[in-house]
Amino acid sequence: MKDIPVLKIGDLEICPPIIQGGMGVKVSRAGLAAAVANEGCAGVIASVGLGMDVKIPGMTIGDTAVEFLRREIRKAKEMSKGPIGVNIMYALTHYGILVKAAVEENADFIISGAGLPLDLPKYLSPGSRTKLIPVVSSARALQVICKRWARFNKQPDAVIVEGPLAGGHLGYSHDSVNGENSEKLEDIIKGVIEYANTCEPRIPVIAAGGIFDGADIAHFLKLGASGVQMATRFVCTTECDAHDNFKQAYINAKEEDITIIKSPVGLPGRVIRNDFVNRLQHGERLPFRCEYKCLWTCDPEKSPYCIARVLGDAADGYMQDAFAFAGANAYRCNEIISVKELVTKLVAEMHAAQD
Repeated sequence: MKDIPVLKIGDLEICPPIIQGGMGVKVSRAGLAAAVANEGCAGVIASVGLGMDVKIPGMTIGDTAVEFLRREIRKAKEMSKGPIGVNIMYALTHYGILVKAAVEENADFIISGAGLPLDLPKYLSPGSRTKLIPVVSSARALQVICKRWARFNKQPDAVIVEGPLAGGHLGYSHDSVNGENSEKLEDIIKGVIEYANTCEPRIPVIAAGGIFDGADIAHFLKLGASGVQMATRFVCTTECDAHDNFKQAYINAKEEDITIIKSPVGLPGRVIRNDFVNRLQHGERLPFRCEYKCLWTCDPEKSPYCIARVLGDAADGYMQDAFAFAGANAYRCNEIISVKELVTKLVAEMHAAQD
């Protein structure tokens, strides 16, 4: 694409330089990931919650999650020859076996955040071409990861810097994502780029969190980022794996509907306000028996509701007792279009911003 830079991660070439963010539970699976990869970008499958509603005789919950992840990777690769990655949160109870499965299925890359993935390289098999991409919120976090990964003779193939405008669980304090004290991605990413440029080879830096249009992409490329990650914008596409009711929550949202809640896992989370969110904020609880044990950061005895169940129901369209995670700009979504149309639009906006 003329004048559009290529995001190079090892031998992967991504153009336009956009990674579709992994969205769980069950929002970004093979359908969305493959459609994105077919447009030259990189598609991402979110591993959290896969197979959560299925019980396979003789298989544990962890084994079931692995089996469904394998199926999604294979399906996406059958549908696309472009880059297909997997987002595997460090906080997942079954983290290790999910990473191993992704490597065995030859995922092009693994994105890992929700904690510092300090031992991620140990899961690589000899000769594996799977790229490892941690998610950080500071230059200090990247330095810590690089120091630890040096024990494995490995450094990140790229790094994603996620700012406080992202959707879902956020790696920031409640105060730093809400109000005047909120940090800016532009400020955070500068220090990360400075450190990444000192590494040999240089680590590509990918900006994430609140990036909505082509002008935003051009802005962060100008600041020195090698590419961007976008999640919220891909929800309102025909190929997104979530139910139409989930997508409609984005279309119907107003700016004042985007709010921060305290998730049962102890992190702030950005959601679209609805009746269920209002009920939670007034102290309502949804008693449950934990079947998944999906996050080691979650204490079922103290949780007012099961976050996995709520997010899974939302993705399936049952919004009565659920909510949609969303980025700060979700209210700007006003139409459902194909991935191809969206990427074409983003590229045109990038060109316009460069003129």
